[in-house]
Amino acid sequence: MSSTGTTDHEATGPRGARHERDAADRLLRAATRSGAHLIAEAASLVQGWAVLADPIAGAVYSTPAAAAADGVHAAAAPREHPHCTQRPAAGAVLVLAAAPTVPPGHACHVATTTAALLEVRGQRAAELRGEQMRLHTTLIRLLLAGHTAAVTETLGGNRLTHVTVYRLSGVDLPTAHEVLWRAVRPSLAPYADAVTLMGRRDGELVVAELHRGGDDGRILRLVSRLSERHHLLAGMAGPLPLAEMPTAHSDAAAARHSATPDRRVVPSDAVGASRLTPLLPTAPYTRWAESVLRPLSPAHQHLLLVWLRTGSKPRAAAALGLSAGTVRARIRDLSRLLGADLEDATVRAHLLLALRAPAPGDDSDSNSDSNSNSNRSRSGSSPPGPPRPPFPARLESLPDGLLDTEAVRTWAVGLVGGLEPHLRIALACWLRHHARTAPAAAELHVHRTTLAGWLTQCAEHLARNLADATVRAEIHLALKATRNGPDDPAALPRRGGRTYRRL
Repeated sequence: MSSTGTTDHEATGPRGARHERDAADRLLRAATRSGAHLIAEAASLVQGWAVLADPIAGAVYSTPAAAAADGVHAAAAPREHPHCTQRPAAGAVLVLAAAPTVPPGHACHVATTTAALLEVRGQRAAELRGEQMRLHTTLIRLLLAGHTAAVTETLGGNRLTHVTVYRLSGVDLPTAHEVLWRAVRPSLAPYADAVTLMGRRDGELVVAELHRGGDDGRILRLVSRLSERHHLLAGMAGPLPLAEMPTAHSDAAAARHSATPDRRVVPSDAVGASRLTPLLPTAPYTRWAESVLRPLSPAHQHLLLVWLRTGSKPRAAAALGLSAGTVRARIRDLSRLLGADLEDATVRAHLLLALRAPAPGDDSDSNSDSNSNSNRSRSGSSPPGPPRPPFPARLESLPDGLLDTEAVRTWAVGLVGGLEPHLRIALACWLRHHARTAPAAAELHVHRTTLAGWLTQCAEHLARNLADATVRAEIHLALKATRNGPDDPAALPRRGGRTYRRL
């Protein structure tokens, strides 16, 4: 870390030594109060400004507040600010800008003393951090278990009503946890407008921000910077009422499975944000979805939604906090309840369409699956409408006029049009096998490496993330809507052996 200005202390007599002792005493007294008071005292002693800049959080403390941006910029580019004195301090950078009348030696003394006191405060905080982290993890577990009243009472009563949940995963998770802890500076002080809980559970970092209905985006910005710096993937869900913490927790995990290095933080309402559902005629779409989902409770719908979002039962189990065997058993029961084969790719795509449908009587333009599912589960009754069919609709087929419209055909051609025959057949086969390369390659009679290369070409042509299960479901429907004949592996263009030819 660079330090500008002179480092040679001026020859000081008894008066100068007494002046430095007085400055150190003032800084020590301020350090016993808080880090903010320490930075404020340092700024007063140099008759200028002082900023503690963190690479993730930005300005941790700043005196005056208007100097925060200058301090962060100086810490990032010290050579551009030769008039500033900088010292590393507790994982951050202390930046002091002294008045021209302040001797350089005095500014260096204040900076060095302040940095040392910040280190002491940081070491003391590190000693307590383990116990505090365990407390945070316990509070998160209590929220997930439904003990909302006990947690809110611990945190100061009923002022905290909503929660936003982030779930992060990656190799560098322990370091990221400590960095985020230092950046957030979490506190359990009663009667706070917002309280941030964070803890590591089952190999991931869970961050729960409790607030009064809306957050200011501060935690989201910190999580975004942390994810970029430490190469993490994150899912976000909320704000939701505190009582729906388990729902937010599982939705955040489902969203994380759609995150990529190009988009590291994915909100749950963006998962499966469909370009197809706004094109469907609202009235028949809503009636069909209501009929399909009639046998299901809200808990059943949420389990199926998480399963379809994550794309696999083990991932859904991790998101829901259940065992993989429990999820498999419940999906088998729901398959019998719906009277449909949920292992069929077309049935899954139709079920996801039903779960993403707007609630009956909802005239809003939003087709977010999480919002529609939540609205459907909360609505006790629906407004009068056309009479319901006596039996639930079937998932194997869609009602006439739902997908066979001009708008849907235009969308489907725009999505999968232009795919070469071998790519189209390979993609359709791979989707029927639920994105499993080995069985698809065996049915196509090509090597897995060949199929992987074709899928890469498909992803580039479609400009879609094929790792996203909800994206795959829509591509499956688009292929069906534009099919002129069976996308049969036997029709794969070939030229001897296991090769193919372009038509």
